[in-house]
Amino acid sequence: MPRYPEHLTGEGPVNPFPGIKVLERRLGRAIPHQLGSNEGLDMPHQALREHFGDALAAHAYGYGDAEAFGVRTRLSTQLGTPFDHLLVDAGADSLIALALRTTCEPGATVVCTAGTYPTFGYFAKGQGCRLVEPGYHEAPGVLAPDLEALVAAAQQENARLVYLANPDNPSGHLHSDSAIIKLREALPDTCWLLLDEAYGDFRDDAGSEFSAKALPGVIRLRTLSKAHGLAGLRIGYAIAEPDVLAMMMKVRIHYAVSALTLAAAEVVLDHPEEVRQHVADVKARREQLAEYFRALGADVLPSATNFIGIRLPSEELAAHVHQQLLSEGVLVARLAHPALANVIRITAVADALVPGRLATLEQAIKAHV
Repeated sequence: MPRYPEHLTGEGPVNPFPGIKVLERRLGRAIPHQLGSNEGLDMPHQALREHFGDALAAHAYGYGDAEAFGVRTRLSTQLGTPFDHLLVDAGADSLIALALRTTCEPGATVVCTAGTYPTFGYFAKGQGCRLVEPGYHEAPGVLAPDLEALVAAAQQENARLVYLANPDNPSGHLHSDSAIIKLREALPDTCWLLLDEAYGDFRDDAGSEFSAKALPGVIRLRTLSKAHGLAGLRIGYAIAEPDVLAMMMKVRIHYAVSALTLAAAEVVLDHPEEVRQHVADVKARREQLAEYFRALGADVLPSATNFIGIRLPSEELAAHVHQQLLSEGVLVARLAHPALANVIRITAVADALVPGRLATLEQAIKAHV
């Protein structure tokens, strides 16, 4: 019988995000309050609802446009990015896997911050890569990927690729554009920078000239899951130089994005005012949540995303709060990495602001201030 690669025959890698439906089946009951997975759950989608109706089935019969012409045209216009600097695929996760397939053979060394978005490590191990993980920079009010540590690891380990989420998931920290440029300049010439900007729409400077650029030696990833509310349809895009995207197309699943998804994305992109209002509403809720918990004495991490992180005094307290909320039907995210296991992450949807919804967390904070 056919053999599997040796790196897939052991215990890992293990999917870090099986999804809420799997969790509900394991628990044997529904989780009605979804505050932990950062989808745009309360996006109104008036345009999408009005547009499709009974026409939905028309998009189920054929393959989608493998080049995503309509979506790329709209993105190019809105971002100010040249059309041939854009590649559309089935969400930022798929783009991470695609970038690894394009740049790394089995055995290559890749670097990321220990505890950052775990899907990168999941895919890197699945690709047979060697994963090096320097820790976060931690200080009062700070939980941030350590750029100097990433550079040092890349140089010492002869890394093929460095991954950085900016804004970071799960900390919410945002590095400045100048810091990103300095990072790229400090990395070895032979090393790629994979810049995951899935939460970039929630930056105060989103849409700046820098955000639209393809950078040499950099593959930038974006998603329509958060600000555009299309997480369930799976669509995102990469920004890179044309020769890089051409190489990615050689190993890309050509019909990875469905016709329905492409059509839906075009409708949403045709109504940017709805997206802008949604982003503004999310930011307002994020700041309302942050201010509320700071007033209780919580260590709330600064965030440029659609969530807030609260650093509790201990891993044990975070585990207790997480499980107690889950028993109440409220799912928040508790960070999985041991070094960050005292952090609770809450998506800034309206449900999080319902009085009493997070009472268990509020009581824990008050008891340990």
